[in-house]
Amino acid sequence: MGMRIKPLHIVLLYNASILGAPDQPDDTSSTDELRRMIRRMARVLRGLNHRVTIMPLAQDLLAFQHRLRHLRPDVVFNQYDDVVHGALYEMRVAALVRMLGYPMTGSPALALGLTRSKYMTASLLHGVGILIPPKTELLEQIGDVDRYAWQFPLIVQASQEHAGIGLERDSVVYSKKALRHKVRHILKTYLQPALAQRFLPGREFNVGILGGRKPCVLPLAEVNYSELPSDIPPIMSYAAKWLENTVEYKKTSVICPALVEPELAREIGRTALRSFRAVSGWGYGRVDIRLDASGQPRVLEVNCNPSLEEGVALARSAQAAGIQYPQLLQMVIKAALEHSPFDVEVPML
Repeated sequence: MGMRIKPLHIVLLYNASILGAPDQPDDTSSTDELRRMIRRMARVLRGLNHRVTIMPLAQDLLAFQHRLRHLRPDVVFNQYDDVVHGALYEMRVAALVRMLGYPMTGSPALALGLTRSKYMTASLLHGVGILIPPKTELLEQIGDVDRYAWQFPLIVQASQEHAGIGLERDSVVYSKKALRHKVRHILKTYLQPALAQRFLPGREFNVGILGGRKPCVLPLAEVNYSELPSDIPPIMSYAAKWLENTVEYKKTSVICPALVEPELAREIGRTALRSFRAVSGWGYGRVDIRLDASGQPRVLEVNCNPSLEEGVALARSAQAAGIQYPQLLQMVIKAALEHSPFDVEVPML
């Protein structure tokens, strides 16, 4: 998978807004951690002989547009991620970059907007015959709980969040009373509908995808919940992802490459790739899959621009395939320069 790309001028874009919830001291998703990650990425890209301009973006899109026009980069390395609950600026920023006529890493605005709605994504995947958790329902008000005949346990989460936001110890519910309580909490706290789905008891996999016109499935990563106490549900909660002083964080691990029977691995890979393509994903992505009681893979979520932090997540899966971190970033850039054959170049601004 080696490649050579001529030296480029790259704008490394990230969200510098401080409008989100205050950071907790042990939160590894904090703004300071994000800035450190961006600086590390810039050093790696410069080590590949690229000229890198780090560009923080807060609220001023007009100034961003003017500065980007002034810089005229060869490619925008898009690391912009929403920090305000329910915000959809991730999609709008990606649209603006493309409307200005610049190549951009990762997925297009359509895919980013679509996959921020877990219910919309699940409905689309179900419509093309990809298995999702049974009883996937969108609950826009507390009264919606009474519209359905539920089979418990269910997992309940905010329908437009990602990175584990809103997933807590009480997110797996075993009664209608607990379901109603959780829906009320989501509506009040996150100001968005709740998503309820049958909780799946099987193994959980993170499936990394890399490439543009010829995407490949990276070695599977399995989430290992076996060390969690029995009173904590085996889910990738916010605490398990980010809060390093919690039991969830300390007792949840990832096995990569996962030990999976070859046929099951192929089926998981095919399902992930179909899902990524169905939502118009591009360049790199991650599909989270869990097995149901009969061992069938069902898609939990499609993440179109997952974390590119060195040593973890997608980078860890790439390393298991023999792709070192600088090469991973180079492949992400290569996919951006290829861009989708259906993405017509019509600069508008």
